[in-house]
This record gives sequence, structure tokens and C-alpha cells, in this order.
Amino acid sequence: MEFQLLGPFAALHRGRPVLAGLRRQERCLLAVLALEAGRAVPTGRLIDLLWNGEAPAGARAAVHTYIGRLRAALGPDGVHVETRNDGYLLRPDGHLIDTRAFEDGVREAAAAVDDEERVRHYDRALALWRGELLADVADDALRDRIGQRLAALRLSAAEERARLLLALGRHERVAAELPPLAEEHPERERLVSDSMLALHRSGRSADALNLYRSVSGTLRSAFDAEPGRDLRTLYDRVRRDDPALRRPEAPTYAVRVRGEWLPWNTGGDPALEFCNTYAGWGGERRPGSEWLRGYRTLAVWAGHLDLLDDRTVTWLLRRAEERPGEASAVLEGAREFRGALYGCLVEGAGEWSGGEPGGLEGRDRGGRGGELGGREGCGGGGRGGAFGRDGAFGLVADVVQEAMRHAVFVRGEDGLGRWSPHPDSGLRLPLHAVAQRAADLLADPRRLTVRACPGKDCGWLFLDVGGRRRWCSLGVCGQRWDGREAG
Repeated sequence: MEFQLLGPFAALHRGRPVLAGLRRQERCLLAVLALEAGRAVPTGRLIDLLWNGEAPAGARAAVHTYIGRLRAALGPDGVHVETRNDGYLLRPDGHLIDTRAFEDGVREAAAAVDDEERVRHYDRALALWRGELLADVADDALRDRIGQRLAALRLSAAEERARLLLALGRHERVAAELPPLAEEHPERERLVSDSMLALHRSGRSADALNLYRSVSGTLRSAFDAEPGRDLRTLYDRVRRDDPALRRPEAPTYAVRVRGEWLPWNTGGDPALEFCNTYAGWGGERRPGSEWLRGYRTLAVWAGHLDLLDDRTVTWLLRRAEERPGEASAVLEGAREFRGALYGCLVEGAGEWSGGEPGGLEGRDRGGRGGELGGREGCGGGGRGGAFGRDGAFGLVADVVQEAMRHAVFVRGEDGLGRWSPHPDSGLRLPLHAVAQRAADLLADPRRLTVRACPGKDCGWLFLDVGGRRRWCSLGVCGQRWDGREAG
């Protein structure tokens, strides 16, 4: 049997529809069981979903009657609905269910290494959507209750597919397919920005500007919000026809790993490399200077630095697709941690005077209003001692202590023991892994040899053990290629 839930609900046996004669409530009940195939759904929950919390007195008996009719109608075609305690379960029995095929396709796309292969997986997965979930049997209230996770996964998959297509130079496909979804979900600024970029690159700049204005109006009227800074910046760049928005070349000082651009390693320590995932710490934040553009990049970066093994990275990518909200929160926390760590390490690191660290935007968590990237850093301010418990060091210490609470002591392939983040850290694994390395560096005398590149708009950190090095990687500054990356 084939169950189609991603759009109008259908059940097909060898291509033949089998739901004729069933009432809407009965079809809705079957759809809910198919969505949870293999898991028992309590009768109370079925009643709550079918009547949206306003069940009549005979609701339980009605559900029992519906189940009987489903068994009679679908049993001959191999569909078995079992009674499990105080609930019902639809046996999977090899049935094809499009929601599961969609989730499998997204996981396969996340695990694929080649960009072309990832796009193919996303294409197949997203093509399964023929409309809203259970478009003809569920109302908006029921859809919100049972379909939020799938809807969020669909949007995340669409965003990731668009990013890949833009990187491959296929902006026409994005321009043809993505803008309607962006208008439908103006709160997803990545959908909007990728749509605008694709339209602009396809010679439809006026459409890109109109999309921004439409989305801005919807945000104000429906959400009482304004577009974010990055989206506003993109709008200004499209309006003035910034040449850098055309198809980007590959960043000059970068390496491609699992489809992600990562900066060259220039710092000499994983904690420094983490700080250096922001190109141009010392100057104005410009589009393209942020390397950690998504959780996927964070996880891949941690694997590239050997902080996590490949199997763990693959698991994280799949989990992030399933829990996009949680992944986004971890990414923001990682950026904030990076800003605080930079503030701790830049103390005495060369002559750079500080600016606006990404993630913290120059605000001190301890309430001093100082610049984390400036001279005050982790010390000073009359607190006595190299580090204060407030501000930058306090934030770093909190994350380090959280990481150590989830750490295990293991023996590596070299035979040496080391602390490693435990899998129960979930999506915070990359953050915990780099926090442990940050703790090692802050407790090591090498920390006193950390220098900040004095290059204009750079400020990347590196170790200068010999006391002779003056630039990050022979003057190779991240901001040198900034502007060719479209943001």
C-alpha cells in the first residue's frame, strides 16, 4: 500500500485508490495513524486531534466505529490496524509512506559528500510535496499540531538546496522555484535572501527588490518586525547593483569539505582556528565575511579540525535536519562563545585595537559595555587578576564547564588519553569539543604567544612562539576575498 500525506491524502493499492466510501473523519484518522506508522497512538490523543479538543460525548465509541470500518475496507489490501492497550497502531508492513521517504531523502542529502548528489537527493525529497500536509482532510489547527516538524524540515531542505544550487551557478532554477515559498514564509530570511540573490543573478533585479518590499510589508503587518540586518544589506547591494553579488568565485584562501567552504588553517591551534572562522574581526562586518553560515558548516568544520570523527559529523548533520530550530540556537551560541573567546585571547595579542566581534557585537555580557575584542579583553577593569569571572571569561568558563560535565576520558589511536565530548551533548557536540580545546589553550603558557594579525580589516589570531611572525599566514587575510562571496 502507498500512503500519500504530503498534499491531498491518498491511499493506493497497486495504483488503485482505496479510500472511496470512507468519511472525512475516517480518512483523517487513517492519515494520523499512517503518519505515526509503527507507533501506537492513544485513543485520547486521536479524539483530541479529530475534534480539536471539543469532542462530543460519544467520541470514544465513534473512534471505535471508525477503526472497524477502516479494518473492513483496507484489511483485504494488507493494511492492519492493531489495538494496543488504549490506542491503535498501523503496522508498517512494508507500506510506502511519503513522509518517511521525504525524511529519508533529506538524511541522504545531508550525508552525501558531492554537491551534485546532495542536490539530487533534495530534488527527490522535495518533489514528494504536492501541497500542504493532508490538504483535504486536516484543517490549519490540526496541521499545526501534527505537521510542524515536517514543515520546518521542508523549509530547511529548500534552503539548503537553494544554497547548493547557487554555489553551482544554477540561479535560474532557484529564481524559478523559491520566491513563492519565500513570500509564504517571510520569517525565513534565508529563503528570502537566496530568492533575491537568484533573481538578481538571473537579470531580474526589479523582482528581487519587489520581493524584499513585499516581505518587509508582511513582516510589519503580521509579525510587527523588520527585516534583519543581513537582509537589509542585501537589499541595498541589489539596489546599487553591487558587482560582487554576481556569481561568486571560490574563496581564494579556503578549502572545500563536504560541500562547505572552510577557511585555511592559519592559527596553529583549534581554539584559534575557531576564532578565525570570522574573516575581518577588526573591521566592519561585511557580507561574506562570516564563515559559520549555518550549523552544517559548524559541524563540518569540527570534523575538519579532527575535533569530531566523520561518523559523528554525519550523525550531527542528520539530527540538525530533523531539529532545525535547535541547530540554529546552537549555532548562535557558538558564535557568541567565539566572540567571548576572542576577547579573552586578544588581550595583549599584538597592536590591534579591537572592533565589533561577531556574535556579541561589542557588548560585554558582564554589563561593562566594553569591547570584547579591545584592550580590556578578559582582564583589566579593576577586577584584579588576569581574568574576571564576569564578561568574556565568565561566558567562556560557563561553556567550558558545561562541556566538561558531558566529557568522557578516552584513549586515542596514538595511545594517549584525552577528554572527549560525550554523544549525549547532542547538537552541542561541536561547541563542547572546541570549548575543551579553548580551555587547554587558556591554561597553557602558549596563550601568552597569541598574536592578532595587524592587517587592515583582519585581526585573525595565530601563535607566535618564536616571536618573529607578524602576519597570519604570510599576510593572507580573510578579508582579501570578502565581497566575492555573495552572503
